[in-house]
Amino acid sequence: MKITWLGHSAVKIEGTQTIYIDPFLSENPAAAISPEQITKADIVIVTHDHSDHLGDAFPICKKTGATLVGIHEVAVMAESEGITSEGMNIGGTIDVKGVKINMVNALHSCERGNPAGVVIEMDDKTLYHSGDTSLTYDMKLIADFFHPDLSFLPIGDRYTMGVNSAAKAVEFTKTKKVIPIHYGTFPLVNTDPEEFKKRVGDRAEVIILKPGGSYDLQ
Repeated sequence: MKITWLGHSAVKIEGTQTIYIDPFLSENPAAAISPEQITKADIVIVTHDHSDHLGDAFPICKKTGATLVGIHEVAVMAESEGITSEGMNIGGTIDVKGVKINMVNALHSCERGNPAGVVIEMDDKTLYHSGDTSLTYDMKLIADFFHPDLSFLPIGDRYTMGVNSAAKAVEFTKTKKVIPIHYGTFPLVNTDPEEFKKRVGDRAEVIILKPGGSYDLQ
């Protein structure tokens, strides 16, 4: 399974299906690609409707025919634009094209519905994308229920967890590997991923990528 960080919270996952999460690209100064470069997508997941997460999700779905997955209210909005959508809510699980998607809690704000994280099960791997969130004890349930092979955790602070909280989230989730996200895009979220790696220590493998960088999850 190939994992590519596209900048900010945008992630591309390539396995049996090609999945994009929070594809904030065209207005993202740190984006590795433009939405025009995307020619294939099977599923696009949106954790919440802030512009730096909803991003280019709708245009990508329209161009590729991908199914949009998001909180109910975002899915309804997508459907009104002719996009094939699967709405869900926190605590729910759906199967889309053979990929199991679990929607989990995130503590943040948004315009429509509720912010969320997602746990994706595909090709015998389990990935947790926390979306924008603070540190929460609910993350211990991620460990108990899902045992993630890899997690995407924000470290930018101010609007999400910072380095200290994200390091604690690694402990709570018991994730084996972690890719820090939601940092370095704008001055307000300009934190140091090396400091995060230092604080995590030997609790997990911290994989620091530059936008456009990839990691092969075995």
